[in-house]
Amino acid sequence: MAGWSAVSPGTDLSRHAQVLVRVHDAVLAGARPPVRPRAVVARSWSRVLELGLDAARTNARAPLPFDEVDRRRRVSPLALVADELRQVLGSPAEASSFLVVVTDADGVILWREGSARVRSRADALGFTEGARWTEGAVGTNAIGTALAEAAPVQLFSAEHFETAQHPWYCTAAPIHHPVSGELLGVVDVSGPALTLHPVIGALVETAVKLAESRLWRHHEHRLERVRRSARAALAATRGPVLLVDDDGWVAHRSGIEVRDRIEVPRPDRLVAVPGLGLCTPERLGEGWLVRPRGPGDPIDAELDLTAAPVLRLRTGAEGWRTPLTRRHAEVLLLLHRAGRPGLTAAALSAALFGDGEHCVTVRAEVSRLRRVVGGLVTTNPYRLADGVTLSVVPSPVRQRGDRPGGTSADGRPAGHQHLLPRGSGRATDR
Repeated sequence: MAGWSAVSPGTDLSRHAQVLVRVHDAVLAGARPPVRPRAVVARSWSRVLELGLDAARTNARAPLPFDEVDRRRRVSPLALVADELRQVLGSPAEASSFLVVVTDADGVILWREGSARVRSRADALGFTEGARWTEGAVGTNAIGTALAEAAPVQLFSAEHFETAQHPWYCTAAPIHHPVSGELLGVVDVSGPALTLHPVIGALVETAVKLAESRLWRHHEHRLERVRRSARAALAATRGPVLLVDDDGWVAHRSGIEVRDRIEVPRPDRLVAVPGLGLCTPERLGEGWLVRPRGPGDPIDAELDLTAAPVLRLRTGAEGWRTPLTRRHAEVLLLLHRAGRPGLTAAALSAALFGDGEHCVTVRAEVSRLRRVVGGLVTTNPYRLADGVTLSVVPSPVRQRGDRPGGTSADGRPAGHQHLLPRGSGRATDR
């Protein structure tokens, strides 16, 4: 907690709040502050100012309709652990002057617990179920800044961008799926600024660890249910076969070495699996039986960048193709250029973002890519799987400064440049 705490032990909170108000007002006025804001705060204020938000007013945070909030609750993996989070954090919140909030990955508040008095104050601030608390919506706040930084954040008083939020502290930490690394949402504890206690940070950290541990157990239990539901059929199946769940996670394998995940199976399309070639998924119990249609030939894939990125197999087999986001096409292009050694998360972060500080974002992005292409991409390190060859049909436009082969002067993958022209992605690209 020490690395992201907003205050040091023994700090006079009232006096510190007064100093932060002067820092806030000076920075926003373009003057020299009495002390420098913390780095995480300075970065956030810079992002928010670039968005044109006004610190003097309450920026828009109209909550989503209840039906949409309810839908988001039902589809969120955090629904599996929401009751446990409420048990751990809800009782202290009711007895104390703070709120417990759980958001989804979009920063939308899905669940909120706390004393009636503090909930009433939060209502006046728009800190309610269905409200979107990203930096772009409400300025610097622990939830939005934790999402932007992909790291835990604690903010105190005037470290918040909006003046209306200065009477508050907030402590937030992201929750990631322990298997895929996907960002699922944020746990936040907020309350009146002058009631901030050093234990709050540890409480939030404990809640995140509990949530991720329970999600791991849910994942393991789900795979066990898939295995049980298919036990009889698997006993009668001969030859190489995989049994996977609805997200492509492997519950059972026979005659094939697949690490952990394949493309998400669907009944209306073939699945490309390294070592098995093209396979037909069949619904079996609570999972999918995946068997090869023929010999496990090498997979010859083509990344077409002439328009919106598309990945297709060049085997002539029933038109296997899948559209890709611009970011996913960039990842595949980098892995293709890296060859068999592959790339670490830090190296991929440097190539995509210009530094090695976005490893969490990279892991989540590759997890989303593997939902689409499955075992064509492996992990530890990230690379194209054995038996997969990839050719690239390049875009007719090359970015300035993009060296042939996508390498820097020292031969490494070129970092922090747009590998694909801006027009080559879809509207939904990241």
